[in-house]
Amino acid sequence: MSEGGLAEAPEMIDPGQEAVERYRASGYADDVLPIRPKDRGWKVPQFITVWMGPIHNILSYFTVIGFFALGLNAWQVVAAIMLSAVIVSVGYILNGQAAAKYGVPFAMQLREAFGHKGALVPTWVRGIIAGFAFFGITTVSSASAFDVVFETIFPGFKNIGGGADILGLPIPTAISYAITWVITVALFLGGQKFLGKFSNWANPAVFILVVIAVVLAVVNAGGFGNVFSFQAVNTPVTPLIFISCVSALVSNWAGPIVNTGDYTRNAKTLKAPMIGFPIGVLGSYVLFTLVVVSFMASLQVATNGHFDINRPGVFVEAINSIGNPFVVVLLILAMNVGAIAFCVFGNMLPAGLQLTAQMPKAFTVNRGAILAAIIGTLMLPWLFVSNTDVLFLFYSFIGSMFGPILGIMLASYFVERKQTLDLDGIYADYKGGEKGSLPAYNWRALGVLIVSFVVTMAGTVFKDVDFLVQVKNLAFFSGLFIGFVGYTLLTLSARRSSAS
Repeated sequence: MSEGGLAEAPEMIDPGQEAVERYRASGYADDVLPIRPKDRGWKVPQFITVWMGPIHNILSYFTVIGFFALGLNAWQVVAAIMLSAVIVSVGYILNGQAAAKYGVPFAMQLREAFGHKGALVPTWVRGIIAGFAFFGITTVSSASAFDVVFETIFPGFKNIGGGADILGLPIPTAISYAITWVITVALFLGGQKFLGKFSNWANPAVFILVVIAVVLAVVNAGGFGNVFSFQAVNTPVTPLIFISCVSALVSNWAGPIVNTGDYTRNAKTLKAPMIGFPIGVLGSYVLFTLVVVSFMASLQVATNGHFDINRPGVFVEAINSIGNPFVVVLLILAMNVGAIAFCVFGNMLPAGLQLTAQMPKAFTVNRGAILAAIIGTLMLPWLFVSNTDVLFLFYSFIGSMFGPILGIMLASYFVERKQTLDLDGIYADYKGGEKGSLPAYNWRALGVLIVSFVVTMAGTVFKDVDFLVQVKNLAFFSGLFIGFVGYTLLTLSARRSSAS
């Protein structure tokens, strides 16, 4: 029975060992089987610390630099970041509830909403397209920061190659990229237990180093008054511009929101992620905001305002403006610890899990993750961080896919399924001829996903239609709305039709 057995906590469902063994015998890899409540180990502290370090990754800072380029002042940037933090926290809590209750990973939970074969579409969107792209973009962002470290340790490093490049990537940065790539993959291959221990000490270490750097940056800027009066571009900021900034930053974390079940399935109780995630995310973003505004204020003082705010990589210059080479090197290393953790937990792991769930005979989690690292590089990710406009277009693209997937998942679990999952249906052996309770394709969900993507990205083609351009700029929120409302309406309509 899919909901049989005794749960360790009243609100959690234990499928029982017999059911788990039956699912394993059907060919499902251990990585995608439901985790029974008695085998889970994540409590509140694990959920507090899991994103403490990753939030402070270089790519996240590159994203926020774009807010200043659009005209936001320091206080508006603070408001945009903290509003994003609240939205991300709510997303983690709501979308992580099903996995915490049943112990299933994201890739298997998708079958409830999209069908056994239909789940392959959002699986590839999250694990493959986004996993690959974010791996490359995060890694090249870290590599550009490593250039500063290597130049400090090995003067003349940035002159290697005499200005030559490899497919548009300067040779020094290509070397930094290769080193970052190897470190990231090696940490992933160290195993999830090792990664858990790595995060437990690395994330707090990132916090400590970032706090020290903020103090130095504030001193360089001349105090908090100067920090919070910083504004790079003096242009009017409309509510739509502000919301588009929030949408971009949420899109940066939309992947982990969508597949948060891969983490909450380890929860010892349902309350653990509900308490831990908000504390960790909100606390981390408070420090994140201080880093952004203090570093940029420090850069303004150090350069007398002569810097290119339209280039996301200017944040590396902001780090360098702190002045103390020892602190700069440690800080970049600390932030890159966060970036690597982001790559591992937010991109490589989902890619590996999704590929394993859909093609268990061809992939293991490790093989899938390494494929993400390879293709993420072949996509030439450095082109995406060349300027703010390209980076924001990338976030619109990501948001246009993640937003509706999240909306459909929430509507399926809370409205259609009334907070239940059919484990036997999810783990039915379709290839073995077993007729499960779930359809091969849920065309309602797939239809809403396709329509939402077309509508939210139409603004890239019809650039003269202001409404469509604004929908594109708010892609994550637009997609979330269309996904949730669209799927809910179709579900309610189907219920009425079947009842009549």
